[in-house]
Amino acid sequence: MSDLASSEETIAALERRLRRLEDREEIKALVARYNWVMDDRDLDGIRDLFTEDVTVGSSDGVLDSRGRDAVVKMFQGRFEVLGPSLHWAHDHRIWFDDDDNARGLLSLHAEMTRFGVAAISAIRYEDTYRRCDDDHWRIAARRLSFFYFMDPRDYAEVLEHPLRVRSSADHVAAGFPEALDTWGRYYEEFPRP
Repeated sequence: MSDLASSEETIAALERRLRRLEDREEIKALVARYNWVMDDRDLDGIRDLFTEDVTVGSSDGVLDSRGRDAVVKMFQGRFEVLGPSLHWAHDHRIWFDDDDNARGLLSLHAEMTRFGVAAISAIRYEDTYRRCDDDHWRIAARRLSFFYFMDPRDYAEVLEHPLRVRSSADHVAAGFPEALDTWGRYYEEFPRP
């Protein structure tokens, strides 16, 4: 192999690695923008987050929308009962399936009022991201699972309870960790005292 061919391969490899780093940063910025536009009730910003064929659902089945227009309408319905909110993201893992498709797992917290009552939640998002025709990444699928959703005054009482999602009169099971295979296997082998 000539020095010129070796140099061209090295440059091409560096360009691929740089593109992957840029893609990762754009996806992280997309997720941060999601939090801001939701809290700001910015409908144009919300629309721009998603692919045309996006799906948004939740582990409890409350959220289940397909297509950008339906997803925006779903969020508008949720905003009708919410007051101010603040979402902030924590750990974000991203895996690339190919140059134009990636998956993510994100943990975050949110504070809000719902029907005028304070609420706090811990959420896990399972995401699919896609590079669109304009060369920007958007959310193609998002599935929410709640660790808890509750009145902050109930935190100490509710945290050990399996029915930690208390966003309505019906208390429902948390979406994680109890529903995770790894969690179940661990406690089958090592039961809690």
